[in-house]
Amino acid sequence: MTNITIYHNPACGTSRNTLAMIRNSGVEPTVIDYLQTPPTRETLVGLIAAMGVPVRDVLRQKGTPYDALHLDDAVWTDEQLIDFMVQHPILMNRPIVVTPIGTKLCRPSEVVLDILPQPQQGAFVKEDGEAVIDEKGQRIVKP
Repeated sequence: MTNITIYHNPACGTSRNTLAMIRNSGVEPTVIDYLQTPPTRETLVGLIAAMGVPVRDVLRQKGTPYDALHLDDAVWTDEQLIDFMVQHPILMNRPIVVTPIGTKLCRPSEVVLDILPQPQQGAFVKEDGEAVIDEKGQRIVKP
């Protein structure tokens, strides 16, 4: 069985769509509601390193204390920004998905398709009505 983990926020449509696409590949992932069970600092550092992205790319602004904490100020080091995410898990952008193929911040949700080891099992339509996968399990290419 394929081991997939999603750091998930059930209140987030992008996160719900990503989880649904993982399940559409025939896999039931480990679902971590990161607001209820935040990653440790060590885990967060590992996720960021595995994604190979700047720490600031993992910061979420909307609906968080980002502005109140003035996190857009260049004075903050990566270490300090990680500390803020540990203290305020809502600052962590989501969903982050870990598979044997790679680790990605899945925004937009279709990014998950690049790291799923198993193909989609059938059609998939996002919550907003956008068709992403056709009835043959193939990704729909947008013009």
